[in-house]
Amino acid sequence: MLEDFQSLSDEEVVGRVRAGETHLYEVLMRRYNQRLYRTIRSVITTDVDAEDVLQEAWVRAFEHLDQFAGKAAFSTWVTKIALYEAFGRMRKGKRLQALEDDNGEIMAEARQGMTNADDPEKQAMREELGQTLQSAVDRLPETYRSVFVLREVEQLSTVEAAQCLSLSEEAVKTRLHRSRALLRRDLETRMGPALVETYAFMGHRCDRMVGAVMDRLTRLTART
Repeated sequence: MLEDFQSLSDEEVVGRVRAGETHLYEVLMRRYNQRLYRTIRSVITTDVDAEDVLQEAWVRAFEHLDQFAGKAAFSTWVTKIALYEAFGRMRKGKRLQALEDDNGEIMAEARQGMTNADDPEKQAMREELGQTLQSAVDRLPETYRSVFVLREVEQLSTVEAAQCLSLSEEAVKTRLHRSRALLRRDLETRMGPALVETYAFMGHRCDRMVGAVMDRLTRLTART
């Protein structure tokens, strides 16, 4: 049972994988799948491609596991590999896109649907809000997007994010500040009309409330 190995540190798991217990690599994958996916997704803006890159990143990390020296945390080390794979795919994608554009072809992007056990209305609202936020993050310039995801979504420290992205801490702080400003401006522009209608209390809801209050007032005045 993999649960029996959850108490092991990353370094201990790596050591045992290196020693031949390959099945324990799953422990590391399950610990960091979400972080790596989100990190990759900040570079690769389609879900399906991001999953492909995630798979490649884990394979690449396994192939180079003997190079993990423990100078940085395993999470940082594997995140850098994921970013390397993501940027490589992005560059390759741009080259392919240029060729396809020359041929007049259009690349199709597939997106996976989100699932939730809530009732349909709550699920729809959550999906709509999540898609709005995800789209806003996708629209951030690439140089800011990765910093934003690592710091705000994955909650990495400035130091950790700087190590993962091979940036200075000051650069991370600056890009995070700018990404927040851009994201806020984007959301305000796109959601402004919708925000006006937030908590709307008009139409039949207003009529119902007025009717209920007036009924209570009628009963109160009848007793006086």
